[in-house]
Amino acid sequence: MSDRIITRDELNSHLWGAADILRGTADASEFKNHIFGLLFLKRLSDVFEERRQEIIEHYARKKMSRAKAEEIADSDPDEYGDGSFFLPEHARWSYLMKIGENRAEALDVACREIEDQNSRYLEGVLGDITYNTNRLAGDPKELDGLMQRLLAHFDRLPLGNRNLSEPDVLGNAYEYLIERFAEAAGKKGGEFFTPRGVVRLIVELLHPKEGMRICDPTVGSGGMLIECAHYVEAHGGNPKNLSLFGQEKNVGTWSIAKMNMLLHNIPDADLKKGDTIRNPKLVEHGRLMSFDRVIANPPFSLKDWGHEAVQKDPYGRFSRGIPPRTKGDLAFLQHMVETTADNGMVGVVMPHGVLFRSSSEGTIRQKLLEEDLFEAVIGLPSNLFFGTGIPAAVLILNKAKPKARQGKVLFVDASSDGFYREGSNQNHLRDEDVLRITAVVRANAEPSEVADETDKVSSAWIKNTKAHKKRQLDRAGSDEEAKTRIEAESRKRLAELESATAAVKEWLGKEGALERFARVVPLEEIKSEHDYNLNISRYIDTTEPETPMNVKTEITNLKELIAERDKAEKKMFAMIKELGYGG
Repeated sequence: MSDRIITRDELNSHLWGAADILRGTADASEFKNHIFGLLFLKRLSDVFEERRQEIIEHYARKKMSRAKAEEIADSDPDEYGDGSFFLPEHARWSYLMKIGENRAEALDVACREIEDQNSRYLEGVLGDITYNTNRLAGDPKELDGLMQRLLAHFDRLPLGNRNLSEPDVLGNAYEYLIERFAEAAGKKGGEFFTPRGVVRLIVELLHPKEGMRICDPTVGSGGMLIECAHYVEAHGGNPKNLSLFGQEKNVGTWSIAKMNMLLHNIPDADLKKGDTIRNPKLVEHGRLMSFDRVIANPPFSLKDWGHEAVQKDPYGRFSRGIPPRTKGDLAFLQHMVETTADNGMVGVVMPHGVLFRSSSEGTIRQKLLEEDLFEAVIGLPSNLFFGTGIPAAVLILNKAKPKARQGKVLFVDASSDGFYREGSNQNHLRDEDVLRITAVVRANAEPSEVADETDKVSSAWIKNTKAHKKRQLDRAGSDEEAKTRIEAESRKRLAELESATAAVKEWLGKEGALERFARVVPLEEIKSEHDYNLNISRYIDTTEPETPMNVKTEITNLKELIAERDKAEKKMFAMIKELGYGG
């Protein structure tokens, strides 16, 4: 076993290099799960080998013979746990590296054996990934060559606990890989990945706490649930005391989510396979489970969402109305509301159409407003999401709105230039953008409180960054090179956060900036003046006011311009006269 320490950048680069081996043989959507599976398999095997060595050394200290100790380590699954899994002999990386041919078939066998041995956590995670397929290569010899190259590529990457520069480095690298595949997948990328800035924003607005039950009914690759766990840990809570749930229709994406959870050391997340609208799986005693926080980025305006199937919904989710046959947005929103506890909150990404479309959607929106569930409607910039350039909105619904917010809705327009970083193919929410929206929503757009909330949020981020640095330095031990890198990365991150805070404070100091960004609107106004339409532009005027003219100054400027003109004219006539053309 290698003791080499793998850094985040090295790991990211190496993992994306694995994708390069298959690129050109198939689309990213075809082979991404194969890369994720190999990464997961190598991680399981390296951790197994670490634990195996610990078991052997443990029994050796008890004067047991090495042969007997190895026999126990190689055959007793009960010796494994707490982050390690028992791997049958034919599923271990050392065995796979000795295979001389038919490597794809050997990988399929390894995946099935690992699942069978560890069904509690891994059932269905690896077994649906088929390496022995002509989708990767039509010729068996070519396929075997690809598998040989992939195995050799991952073999150069030690992934045991002792090899990682920080505890989260593997989970972060996995999410990096998910994001890169989402970029490569284009439109399909949006099916399993939500941009980090958007996820971070919604989690900040929901502020989950230790002990809560949290659900993502369209869980994708699991990023929203993982960010909830990170948030709780960053604020001093124990993420192990969170109960995380989710459901995902796409089996391949569900597999990615399960692996993602395990690599982030969240093995007990309960993720179900299936269609959330047609067949919700998170059910207790025949009733939908209830959650403290429900968070999601459902597919935008899904056409085949299950209109016929819910006409007689056994769970009563659509008492406010059934959405249009070809637009499932409010089906997902109603499902989320019905699975939210009486004191719970919903945070969801929706296309702008749900804010103003009429017919059944208008009826549903009206009833949600009459129940006083909407707390905030936040307009985001266009082109944030993979596969679509349309602008979206974050909706925050709250079944236990504070008294000061009852009977009102906070509108935020964060879509204008200056509130995001423009990219060549996609726009991004920066630290300062997430900070600005979070502070304004938490302060309910109260001018006297936004600056204080900015400081509170920023301070929490800075505190978390410093704590993260300490954990990394403790892990680095006497490795001076690693310590230098950790210190440099931390300084850079702290500088970024300080810059973001300064940018928001500067923006707040501009006259009228907050008024053009956010406004609290009484429900009565939404009802009587706008007929329950939530289109943000109806409530916030983002137009920059024209600078009033100073007449006295402008007259002075005009006189100066006339004088300059007269002077130039006089000089011109003099030159003409010298040339003999004047009287």
